[in-house]
Amino acid sequence: MPQGCSFSGLSGAAGDATSAGGGGSWIFLIVLLVAMFAIMIIPQRRRDKKVKDMLATLKQGDRVRTIGGIYGTISSIRDDVVVLLVGPDKVKLVFARGAIAQVEEAGVENTMSEEVAK
Repeated sequence: MPQGCSFSGLSGAAGDATSAGGGGSWIFLIVLLVAMFAIMIIPQRRRDKKVKDMLATLKQGDRVRTIGGIYGTISSIRDDVVVLLVGPDKVKLVFARGAIAQVEEAGVENTMSEEVAK
């Protein structure tokens, strides 16, 4: 073995190259996680905020659709309980406030009453 030839010097250089490459992969992983957060979680938070605002602004007389697909008009609201008038006979149904999917612009149950009567 020639003098001045050391294996410890080679292993040190290999260790430096591996740690430099590992740092780049950590940066890529962090960027990937931030992108996933931006693509998936931020839009979901916006949708949740819109639903929360919609549920907070419900008032008597609003025409709504429940998550079960029932259309009705709000008769009364007490805390987390909503009473809906449904159908041409104005049947009262009680729902949790969270069961309201959306506030409707036009009265769907008004247009359905003629079809139901036939």
